[in-house]
Amino acid sequence: MTEKNYNQRRACALAGIDPRVYRRRSTRPTDAELRTRLKELSGERRRFGYRRLHLLLRREGWHVNWKKLYRLYREEGLTVLRRGGRKRAIGTRAPMAIPQGLNQRWSLDFVSESLSDGRRFRVLCVIDDFSRECLATVVDTSLSGHRVARELDRIAEIRGHPCMVVSDNGTELTSNAILKWQEDRKVEWHYIAPGKPMQNGFVESLNGRLRDECLNEHLFANLHHARELISARRDDYNHHRPHTSLDGLTPWEYHQRSVEDQTLNRAN
Repeated sequence: MTEKNYNQRRACALAGIDPRVYRRRSTRPTDAELRTRLKELSGERRRFGYRRLHLLLRREGWHVNWKKLYRLYREEGLTVLRRGGRKRAIGTRAPMAIPQGLNQRWSLDFVSESLSDGRRFRVLCVIDDFSRECLATVVDTSLSGHRVARELDRIAEIRGHPCMVVSDNGTELTSNAILKWQEDRKVEWHYIAPGKPMQNGFVESLNGRLRDECLNEHLFANLHHARELISARRDDYNHHRPHTSLDGLTPWEYHQRSVEDQTLNRAN
């Protein structure tokens, strides 16, 4: 119409649309406030997808359908790009049994990362498989079997000892210090089969989220800086980050609900 100086009727006929379609104006609300808050949350949680952002918005009191949120999420260009990984064989896998109470089973594993000057450090992650609480993220350049035993005792001072601990077959975890610790504390220790990390899936999932949402997002100037950021991330994971396998609850909320249910059952 601008270039050829055609009237509206003729231009619509050439384009193959009804003039009423051209004249129709959308009555859909702009949702400016929701879009702004969605972009703010996405900026704070750069590795969160629309499902977890939807849980965060519901916690803040926004009542929005997930389909509408997904549309806004796509329109604002907030889609999280998946980081590539190696191809894995696909086969039938048996589901891992889930403990039915707190302290029934802990899992632990190590994650490695580098400081900005190239020095390597390790993170010992411990998780309660029932509540998915991250019980510890110990950061240091070296973590021996004696150090692992001390950290487990430190956690046990607050929560009590677990019935079972699950780990891989690393040298620190098969050392004499760990063997003595489990014998003295009467704790069963289960070692997964070599080359089968899926048998320790709970802590492997925790490590994956730690790397994706923290280690890959920050450049650590020194060991103190790494400890501060990883400790803050642990607190956020336990108390603020909704966990999809816990029906959108945080691990701490799930822990509290479990304690309340146990108290109610005893009262009855």
